[in-house]
Amino acid sequence: MIRDARVLRAGFVPREVEHRDAEVNHLSSVLEPIANGEPADTAIVTGPSGTGKTCLSKFVTERLREEVLDVEGTYVNCWRNYTRFRALYQILDDLGKTIDIHRQSTPHDELIERLQQYDGPRAVIILDEVDQLEDPGVLYDLHSLPQFAVICIANEEEQLYSRVDDRLVSRLRSSEHVRMDKYHNDQLFDILTARAKWGLEPDIITDDQLYHIADAAAGDARLAIGMLRTAASTAARENHDRITGDLLQDAAGDARAQIRQKSLDSLTPHQQVVYEIVNKYGPVGPSEIHDRYTEEVEDPRTKRTVRTYLSKMAQYNLLEAEGTSRDREYSLVESPTASQ
Repeated sequence: MIRDARVLRAGFVPREVEHRDAEVNHLSSVLEPIANGEPADTAIVTGPSGTGKTCLSKFVTERLREEVLDVEGTYVNCWRNYTRFRALYQILDDLGKTIDIHRQSTPHDELIERLQQYDGPRAVIILDEVDQLEDPGVLYDLHSLPQFAVICIANEEEQLYSRVDDRLVSRLRSSEHVRMDKYHNDQLFDILTARAKWGLEPDIITDDQLYHIADAAAGDARLAIGMLRTAASTAARENHDRITGDLLQDAAGDARAQIRQKSLDSLTPHQQVVYEIVNKYGPVGPSEIHDRYTEEVEDPRTKRTVRTYLSKMAQYNLLEAEGTSRDREYSLVESPTASQ
């Protein structure tokens, strides 16, 4: 039933990116100088979850590497590598420059010095979930190094700007900005059709079923592909000849539950504390959340940072906010029910 499981995975980068020609061309033009050995502007890619920001960035970077011999690419998930050290270390590791670096004892300055001294091929650095960096100093570190082109990925640009000082905000605002909108149903249908064509055997799923998935995903390609993957996986495991309507119905809840769990697992320790406070006391306002949070951690972050945590968790459908900015309260989003 499953011809190529890679095609059904969330992180798969296809040979062609459907319905993003303008965005591909825009980002490619931003990176073009690096192909000629010249510095490239920083690019900021924004949009809601499931709009293909990471896929676009990786696709354009890989296409550039196919066309130009002396270009490297590095990828940093800043939600996982949220400290300045972890982010810099991941970049150097991708570039093969961490052989004699000790994670426990090497100071930040030495990592920055390694980057400054880097004399290999020019490199594109993708900073995914860049607004998750606890120390935006990483952006300062990279901004002055002409051998690197930086792609910053975030849900909202203002959330990124709120984390840095005015000097860097000015620089970021002058960067090239690629905005991604949610997919329409017809566009999601085309994406799913391509994934089914390359990932599944023929006649496993109908066009009507693919359109049903597209409609249920409401513009979120990550959810749509997750539903297709879950339904196909269950059908293969249970020895079905094809994907049935019942399997699709179960797949919707399963895919949402998997995405939610992945988001929960990605929370930083401080975000986990904030999430548990909302879980225990919600609906609850930001001021009370921050007060309780400061009582539970040794090195509390600022109110602004905690508000950023709350906004991020709302974007990922872990929390929901009700009320205006003055009287806003947060509570947990009801967990989607996974099939048994």
